[in-house]
This record gives sequence, C-alpha cells and structure tokens, in this order.
Amino acid sequence: MTGFDPRRTPARDDLAAAHLAGTVTAPRYVEGLRMRVIDEAIPLRARPSPDCSLDTQVLFGEEVVIYDVEEGWAWGQISSDGYVGYMPADSLDALLVEPTHRVIVPRTFLYPGRSMKAPVLGALPLGALVAVTAVKGDFAFLADGRCIWSTHLGAPDARLHDFVATAELYIGVPYLWGGKTFSGLDCSGLVQVALQASGLISPRDTDMMQAELGVPVPEGAALRRGDIIFWKGHVGLMRDEATLLHANGHHMLVVSEPLDVARARIAEKSFGAVTAMRRLEP
Repeated sequence: MTGFDPRRTPARDDLAAAHLAGTVTAPRYVEGLRMRVIDEAIPLRARPSPDCSLDTQVLFGEEVVIYDVEEGWAWGQISSDGYVGYMPADSLDALLVEPTHRVIVPRTFLYPGRSMKAPVLGALPLGALVAVTAVKGDFAFLADGRCIWSTHLGAPDARLHDFVATAELYIGVPYLWGGKTFSGLDCSGLVQVALQASGLISPRDTDMMQAELGVPVPEGAALRRGDIIFWKGHVGLMRDEATLLHANGHHMLVVSEPLDVARARIAEKSFGAVTAMRRLEP
C-alpha cells in the first residue's frame, strides 16, 4: 500500500475494492454495495471502535460504498469525497430510492405529520439528501413517511452560490473534531460543508485542501472574500481582506476575527506560520 493515502484508498491488509485490482495487492477484491445513510449524521472512524476519534461525518441520504460488514461496523467509502473508514452498520440502508431534494438550510426538523406543533422526530443538516413523495401545503412528505418544511429543501443540485455566506451561518457553532453539522464542526469540516453547498468539490482534510483547492494568491496581492488560509493542520476562510472565519480549538467555536490576531496567536500557540493562501478560480 506504499504510495496510497489510506484515507481515500479502500484497501486493507485483508481486502480491497475490486476496482483497485492490479493497482493494490490484496488477498481478495470485493465489489462494493451502494448504500445510504438513514440517520442525521453518522461517525466515520479509522478503526471499528466507538473509542476511536471521529474522522468525519456522513450525512443523511449520502451515498457510501460498503465493502465489508462485521460486528456492527460497515467499512467503506463516502462517494462524495472519497473518505474511507468504519461506520455503524445499522445507520445504513440499501440505496433503493434516489434522492429528489437537498436540505439548503443549516438544520431542519422532521415531523410525523403536517404540523409544526407535532413532536419532532429528528433533524437533518445542510446537505442532507431526501426522497420526497409529495408536497402538501408547506410540508414535503418523505419516502419514509416523515414530513419536512418544504421551503427548507432544494433540488439535488441546488447551490448556495456564496460559500462564505454559507460558512457565516455557522458563527457560534461549537467546535467538534471531525464534525460537519450545525451541532458541531471542525475547521476543514466548515470549509468543506460551505464549498459543497455551493457545488464545489472539496476533499475533507486540511492537507488535501491545500494541495487540491484553487490557485495561490498572487504574491503581494490583497486578500479578498473567499480566499482560503492554511496552516499545517488548520484552515479558515476570509470574509474580507482582513477578517478570518474559522472553527478553532482556541475558542472552541466558529468565530470571525481579524486575520492578524488569529495569525499571531496561531503562530505562538499551535500551528505555526501560514503555509499557503489559496484562491478559488471563477
């Protein structure tokens, strides 16, 4: 497996995805099974243990490709960003119905019927994918029988065109390592969620983002809204030429603060100097 990033390569010592045959050596190769997430947001971990730290989350309706299931853990790959790991098997179901809509607000509730006064059955995060069978008044009926406020949904390819404005919705949300929802997220989770809501493909981790997103900010150029600032192990978005928006472990929140203030503190206490400034091309 030398030369392959295990975070995005569905291969273990005992098996690998069938499409890797001839590229990765493994005792056996497995055709994956397409499945979907049926809980609000489920953990993906590097090992099949609840004590293992959270690598990322997979959102309701997202597609995953599963290669192995054992003792309640499903091992597979997220279709959207390619991340590989272990997920709770009972939070997955066969992908029988294709999604028809996407959640376009930070979080929305699920109801047993067409009443906002009814007991809430759950909630869905921004980016969750759902299958709508009917719309009656202000409510959309999902394939599983639950209802959701219809204006909180857009088409599967719906796009929130200002990704910085999307990220700004999360100001004050608590920091959660590996998180990707309004209940908590980390620095790269914030950036990925915002970019994906705008239809932009984004990897999950900071080092991947630095290598793959955008182009370098021209030497001597002023920063502008949407520029992405990287440290080794940290990332944030510029709201304007001087203000950084980021989820961070100093405040344990998503905050907006002067870049100069954040840069000095980070250099002194945590991730060192800025490693890159990247700009997404139009």
